[in-house]
Amino acid sequence: MKVVTAAEMRMIDAKAIKNYKVPGIVLMENAGVQVACQVEKCIGGTNGKGICIFAGKGNNGGDGLVAARHLHNQGARVKVFIVGAGKGEITGDAKTNLGIIEEMGIEIIDTANERDWDKAEVAIKFSDCLIDALLGTGFHGELEPAFARAVQLINQSNKPVIAVDIPSGVEADTGQVRTVAVRAAQTITLGLYKPGLLLYPGAENAGKVTVADIGIPLELLTDGAIRQNALTASYVRSLLPLRAADAHKGTAGKVLVVAGSRGMTGAAALTSLAALRAGAGLVTLGISEQLHDIMEVKLTEVMTSPLPANPDACLDSSCVGPVMKLTARANVLAIGPGLGGQASTAEAVREIIRQAEVPLVIDADGLNALAGFTDILLDSQALAVLTPHPGEMARLTGLSAAQVNSDRINVARQSAAEWGSIIVLKGAPTVVAFPDGEIFINTSGNPGMATGGTGDVLTGVIASLIAQGLSSHDAAVAGVYLHGYAGDLAAANGRTGIIASDVLAALPAAILQI
Repeated sequence: MKVVTAAEMRMIDAKAIKNYKVPGIVLMENAGVQVACQVEKCIGGTNGKGICIFAGKGNNGGDGLVAARHLHNQGARVKVFIVGAGKGEITGDAKTNLGIIEEMGIEIIDTANERDWDKAEVAIKFSDCLIDALLGTGFHGELEPAFARAVQLINQSNKPVIAVDIPSGVEADTGQVRTVAVRAAQTITLGLYKPGLLLYPGAENAGKVTVADIGIPLELLTDGAIRQNALTASYVRSLLPLRAADAHKGTAGKVLVVAGSRGMTGAAALTSLAALRAGAGLVTLGISEQLHDIMEVKLTEVMTSPLPANPDACLDSSCVGPVMKLTARANVLAIGPGLGGQASTAEAVREIIRQAEVPLVIDADGLNALAGFTDILLDSQALAVLTPHPGEMARLTGLSAAQVNSDRINVARQSAAEWGSIIVLKGAPTVVAFPDGEIFINTSGNPGMATGGTGDVLTGVIASLIAQGLSSHDAAVAGVYLHGYAGDLAAANGRTGIIASDVLAALPAAILQI
């Protein structure tokens, strides 16, 4: 499903009205009907129930006014509180709907003084549900005092809250909350997802999200010019490779992993085993010769190859030639997990990236080796998939981790274009960015996966899918969703205490269920 920015949604609405002759008041009517239907489902019927609607003066408020009419007709006790403006300041289609509910005798209160706010507090106490129709996708920055006060009242209510389009106080394009935002049990978003409903902290404020059909022509909702997408199981199902009935290990993909150093052999093991669990036929781990014998014992199904290294068991320039020979027999190279941060290792990694002729998946210390040297990616003969967490992305870009997280989509998009690489920006949620600007926002995974080693598993999964014949683009998005879904299966008995090996073990079941 496409995901639209606030500006893109405004353009879609404008095209629906101008090009397809869908009156704006019809779109507002459909939106309000969808909200009213969701309220009825949420509280188990509306007859005799108390419902407070907090509305702004714009179209978001107009949607709330339509909902007020339908809920009133269903027998609900509806009160509407206008925030941030008087009734006389409401214009356009929202004004038309305001006039209708005034004629119907629905109580409408301007929050113009303390007495009005007292009425709101009392009404909330006797309500069964609250509707947030204060601000729509056009909001950005800090809430004005009246809106902040309304949001605080809503959040203190301990009543189920349904937000219209996006919780008020959440920025639609980034999910950021600058002051305070409505904490909704459910959000009815109109037409398409907005990034702020998928990116944190907005995603947490949104609760359960339902995408409502409000009558916008399908062609506008599926336009290829929209470059953001929600990554879902149905999309990934079309990408995952099917194993041929006559397949053998040589045709199921060959992965080379270059990883591990003293104290971090677990990263090498997890990446290698994940490549096998995700379906690769053959996996070879290249690791320093001092650690080779340990990994031969630890890894039964993974082949191992000793690489020359320095006395600290860290790879250096002497390993470049042997690695190149190994890549000649591989479909993909995954490099970086647990390699360590020695300068000689980083130099070797950069030279391997320069010379590699097979697709690359670069993680962890492989990414750290590129800090200050990202121009290498443009000169590389092979397309690279980079899988940074926010800290690694900060080192690569010169930003802080907080800056990366505050604008995950744009940071990933700009970096992918600048480096000519696929960026898998890990986190909640993971964002995949292609050099041409296309973005996928993941919808699988859970907080239990915030534990050491799960990123190494992801590296192995993506490498495995490339080895099995997927393009690096398809492998990145399919691998991200599959990895998160395996984490969801691993959390069946609880999220706390999940370890990376649990995610690893769940990969075959995740593939089967998808």
